[in-house]
Amino acid sequence: MPSRTRSSLYAISLAAASSIVHAAPCDIYARGGTPCVAAHSTTRALYDAYAGPLYAVRRNTDGRVHEIYPRSAGGVADGEDQDRFCSGAVCTIATVFDQSGHGNDATKAIGGPDYMKGEDTGDADWEAGAMGAPVTVRGQKAYGVFVPPGTGYRTAAGNGTARGDEPEGMYAVVDGTHYNNRCCFDYGNAETSLTDTGNGHMEALFFGNTGGPDGSGPWIMAEMENGLFLTQHVNERPPGKEIRHRFVTATLRGEPHHWAIRGGDANAGGLRTIYDGARPPANKDGAYDPMSKEGAIVLGIGGDNSHTSQGTFYEGVMTSGYPRADVEDQVQADITRQNYAPASRNSGPAVRVGSTVSFRATTSCCTTRYVARDPGSDDVRIDFASDDGQKQRARWVVRQGLGSKDCYSFESAERPGSFIRHSSNGLVVNGNDSSKLFSEDATFCIQAGINGQGATIRSWSQAARYWRHYDARVHISYPGGKYNFDSKNSFNDDASFVITSAV
Repeated sequence: MPSRTRSSLYAISLAAASSIVHAAPCDIYARGGTPCVAAHSTTRALYDAYAGPLYAVRRNTDGRVHEIYPRSAGGVADGEDQDRFCSGAVCTIATVFDQSGHGNDATKAIGGPDYMKGEDTGDADWEAGAMGAPVTVRGQKAYGVFVPPGTGYRTAAGNGTARGDEPEGMYAVVDGTHYNNRCCFDYGNAETSLTDTGNGHMEALFFGNTGGPDGSGPWIMAEMENGLFLTQHVNERPPGKEIRHRFVTATLRGEPHHWAIRGGDANAGGLRTIYDGARPPANKDGAYDPMSKEGAIVLGIGGDNSHTSQGTFYEGVMTSGYPRADVEDQVQADITRQNYAPASRNSGPAVRVGSTVSFRATTSCCTTRYVARDPGSDDVRIDFASDDGQKQRARWVVRQGLGSKDCYSFESAERPGSFIRHSSNGLVVNGNDSSKLFSEDATFCIQAGINGQGATIRSWSQAARYWRHYDARVHISYPGGKYNFDSKNSFNDDASFVITSAV
């Protein structure tokens, strides 16, 4: 693609709207008097004439960062360009660019409170695996932002976004099947300090089932700090408010003394009102009326970097001013025209569900070793297969993915009912307890081997982490991460396995 500067590309995006047949979301908001001040998407342009970069991916082999553009002005992201750049490598999403011209690009969040440990570790969040959320948009391949726990993005200060009690609106398109009950898969207005500065200091969309009984939800809620609101009161989860679609459109609007959330199927129909009314009442931690918005932007995390939630983001914007409902309806009509659809998460050697296979290492030291259960524990390691016991421990029955039918789970032939899963970033063989967490941790996707041999096997729930043997133990590894087993040295060989018939 010819070299283009950000400024020249943005100038193209401001072409006259009179030529627009089906206006894109930010054109619609602008015509309604509430222009976008942030516009983020890895799947498409959000202005009809935008031709600038949508996002950038980082490649593990050489650290190079590559920008992904729409196929044409106003078009769908060039997913095949990502595939070409990331072939034979592991890629993560380095930046989600702001299409609005306000410079609100989102990059991985800096360190903050680690709510799993109850302490501030100072660790930065992970970047999202670039291959985790393939879709088609208007029939063309693109990728969303697959956010597992520990992953998130933010714009530290925000430019043009609402402060204090100023009015604003926002929407996001998310995966309605990828969520959990933790905090906080947000998109929207947050603190600039990376700390909880009190009630009313956030106004962001949240998607998940936090606060309800097992099996309930998921819901679109408003994150206003120290509370996720489905109604005016923080702990209310009344029936009938759930949103259950494969692709979900969520909207949030806020103005003095008043806010509203709406939602619907991103592929069909209109938006239904979930809440429209007064701000929540004050409590011991402070007031929500007036609001004290700070204007930073978060994607996939809470304002204080609480990052134990999960979700998938495809597109979203923030506006200056309080959008009218009919403007949101026009935006929803444009979203449904995009025809979001899932795409295959597998791109490597085909495996047949029900077959029994073994996984042979390809690193030069270890080409006669196979992925097997350790004889003295539940750990998974690479081992020889020279006797019957070793062979039994290296045999795996291919099952449809327990956590996602798009991918696979591997049942132990030696221990029927037990599966390979990841736990604390190591692979183990555990009995299936039928929980959502187990199912997702025991689901893996297959792509072509990144060293040119066999297959590389990616965690479904931690999409930037791949099977990798290190000191004989098999982990899910993030090349260049903070653990010893994340070393880049020989990563591509260690993370490539030949899938064979059962030894």
